Formats: sequence, structure tokens, C-alpha cells
Amino acid sequence: MDLLRMRWRDVVFAHWRVDPETVAARLPDGLHVATHDGDAWLGVVGFVMSDIRPRGVPAGRSFPELNLRTYVTGPDGDRGVYFYSLDAADRLGVSVARGGFQLPYYRAEMRHTREDDGAMTLRSRRTHDDAAPARFDATYRQVGETWTPEPGSLAAFLTENYRFYTEGGGLYAGDISHPRWSLADATATIRSNTLCSANGFERPPSEPIVHYSPGIDVTAGGLGRVG
Repeated sequence: MDLLRMRWRDVVFAHWRVDPETVAARLPDGLHVATHDGDAWLGVVGFVMSDIRPRGVPAGRSFPELNLRTYVTGPDGDRGVYFYSLDAADRLGVSVARGGFQLPYYRAEMRHTREDDGAMTLRSRRTHDDAAPARFDATYRQVGETWTPEPGSLAAFLTENYRFYTEGGGLYAGDISHPRWSLADATATIRSNTLCSANGFERPPSEPIVHYSPGIDVTAGGLGRVG
């Protein structure tokens, strides 16, 4: 049953290729690294969470959000996302997500702006008590027309994920639903990014692969224990 409805708007995906063993060392029991052509990936995904609301509620809340994630296979055999951290500029939303979905959300001061030339800037500074400090500051823009990623492609591997895993007294999974992504190539100037170090990773040495999406409507259900 769908519990929440929302729109993810002005989404930037920045992904770094990493060694699978590096990721495996920082996964909970029951999860295994998912790879594409032998590579694991760490992704920073930022967007505006727009009009998030419980099912049946006519209007919701909107705020910027930012996460550090990787891709895994669970004990049920399904592939999905594992979040190392999620930062959001909404105190209530963080409290609900931490309590109801057992996700590692943190409060942050965040700002998302769009310029007349189409460039977007996302800035974030974590303010959550007793949490590792983390900052992100980047400007990104769409390059060219949008397209739908081909099944089996790297772009599909990095974006077409409909299950997430989380831990909290056990391993749990939740499902989301949305149409296939409409993506565009993108550029990003990343002035600051300490999300990796805040989660125990060294900064990836390579430049990221960057995609942009204007947005997508999403529904999310509840959690169920797996494994």
C-alpha cells in the first residue's frame, strides 16, 4: 500500500566508480555489492523533495534533500539502494523518516537555487546533533536533450532502482514506484563534498559521471523485514 506521495524535482546524480571491496566493507550483514561491468559505485544524489505528503492529504511539504548511496543485492535477491546518509532541510521530515522508516536522515541547512541560464546550485551543511559534519556545494546544469536509459546500461543501473534497504534491529526493505527516469547528460562544478569522508570513505580520485532529471512523481510504501 502506498503511504507517501511526492515529486523529486531538479535531480542531480553524481556517481564515482569504486572498488567493490571498498563498498562491501561498509555494508550491513545480508547485503551484497551490486556491480556494473565489475565496478561498484558511490552516488551523491541531490534534489528538491516537492509536495511530500501522506496518501489522501491534498498538500505537502517541500525542501532540498541530498544522499550518499550505493547499489546492493539483498537476501531476497532483489537489487536496490543502500543509503549511507540522507540530509534534508526539514526537521519534521527528518524525524518521521528516522522513526518511521529507520533511514539515516540528518538535519541540514540547505539551499537550492536556479539561475536564468538554467544552472542550479545546491548547498548543504549538516547541523544534526551528534552526527559527523558534512558539506556539499555544487552547481550543475543539463546538457542536451532528455532520454530514457536503455535497460542494462550503466545509466539504468545507477538510476532505475525501486527498492531500498535499511537496518535498525535487523535488515528491512521498502519499495518505491515511479515511471522510468527521463535523464540528460549534465555537468557539475563541485566546490565541496565531504559526504564520503563523513561516512568513512576516502574521496574517489576520479571525476564523477553526472546525470540530470527535471523530475519524477514517486510513491513509497512501508517497510518489511528481510533475511
